[in-house]
Amino acid sequence: MLAGRGGDEAPPPVAPKAATQIDTVDVLVAKSDIALGQSVSQQDLQWQIWPVSAASPAFVRRGDKPDAIEQLAGAIARAPFVAGEPIREAKLIKANGSGYMAAVLDKGMRAVSTEISPETGAGGFILPNDRVDVILSRRDRDAEKTGGTETQVSETIFTNIRVLAIDQLLGEKDGQKVVIGKTATLELTPRQAEQLALSRQLGTLSLALRSLADAGDVALPQTEDERNAGRRVGINTVRFGISTVTTPK
Repeated sequence: MLAGRGGDEAPPPVAPKAATQIDTVDVLVAKSDIALGQSVSQQDLQWQIWPVSAASPAFVRRGDKPDAIEQLAGAIARAPFVAGEPIREAKLIKANGSGYMAAVLDKGMRAVSTEISPETGAGGFILPNDRVDVILSRRDRDAEKTGGTETQVSETIFTNIRVLAIDQLLGEKDGQKVVIGKTATLELTPRQAEQLALSRQLGTLSLALRSLADAGDVALPQTEDERNAGRRVGINTVRFGISTVTTPK
């Protein structure tokens, strides 16, 4: 009887585990999508709770800058944001009356435009913020003098160049994925800008769209034959019957 009574007794209650407390912080995020070159308003930003362990030091925190929404209103986005993405001040800049193109340019860089067509612009599949290689196709006057026949050569003069705009479009418009434009604006160094201006006089420029997988590479690996066949851009000048090729350094 005693054994039976002991079996009928209910087991002691299990004490609930204490809930783990997660330290949080208010982080400034994009309330809606923000396009490249867009002027940010207060309605585009909001505070959102984030775990402290997942909050990067580059994020804008409410404890450090409680009036960040008011301070950043009117800034121009140098890179696009998606809704819910934390705001980083490095991707915003105060224009102070300057145009949006000057605002989205990196320090020391230049915006240079060049004519394109569906044939020379990857069929219209190049969009702003893509990375491209610039290819020059021209007649090789020196080879023609030696061989006596018309010779065409192509060479990659720039690699991994950022496209700032197609015509006057800085980003996708109304969900449009293909932009057939006549002008591409590229982000170049001052020296590259000079070389591009020279190359336009020498032949036809084409843009080769780079894959996202190698967009961060300065140049793709070349074979020995490709390196030996590489040519530099130059101007052939004839003076007093003497031909001289001037090549920018």
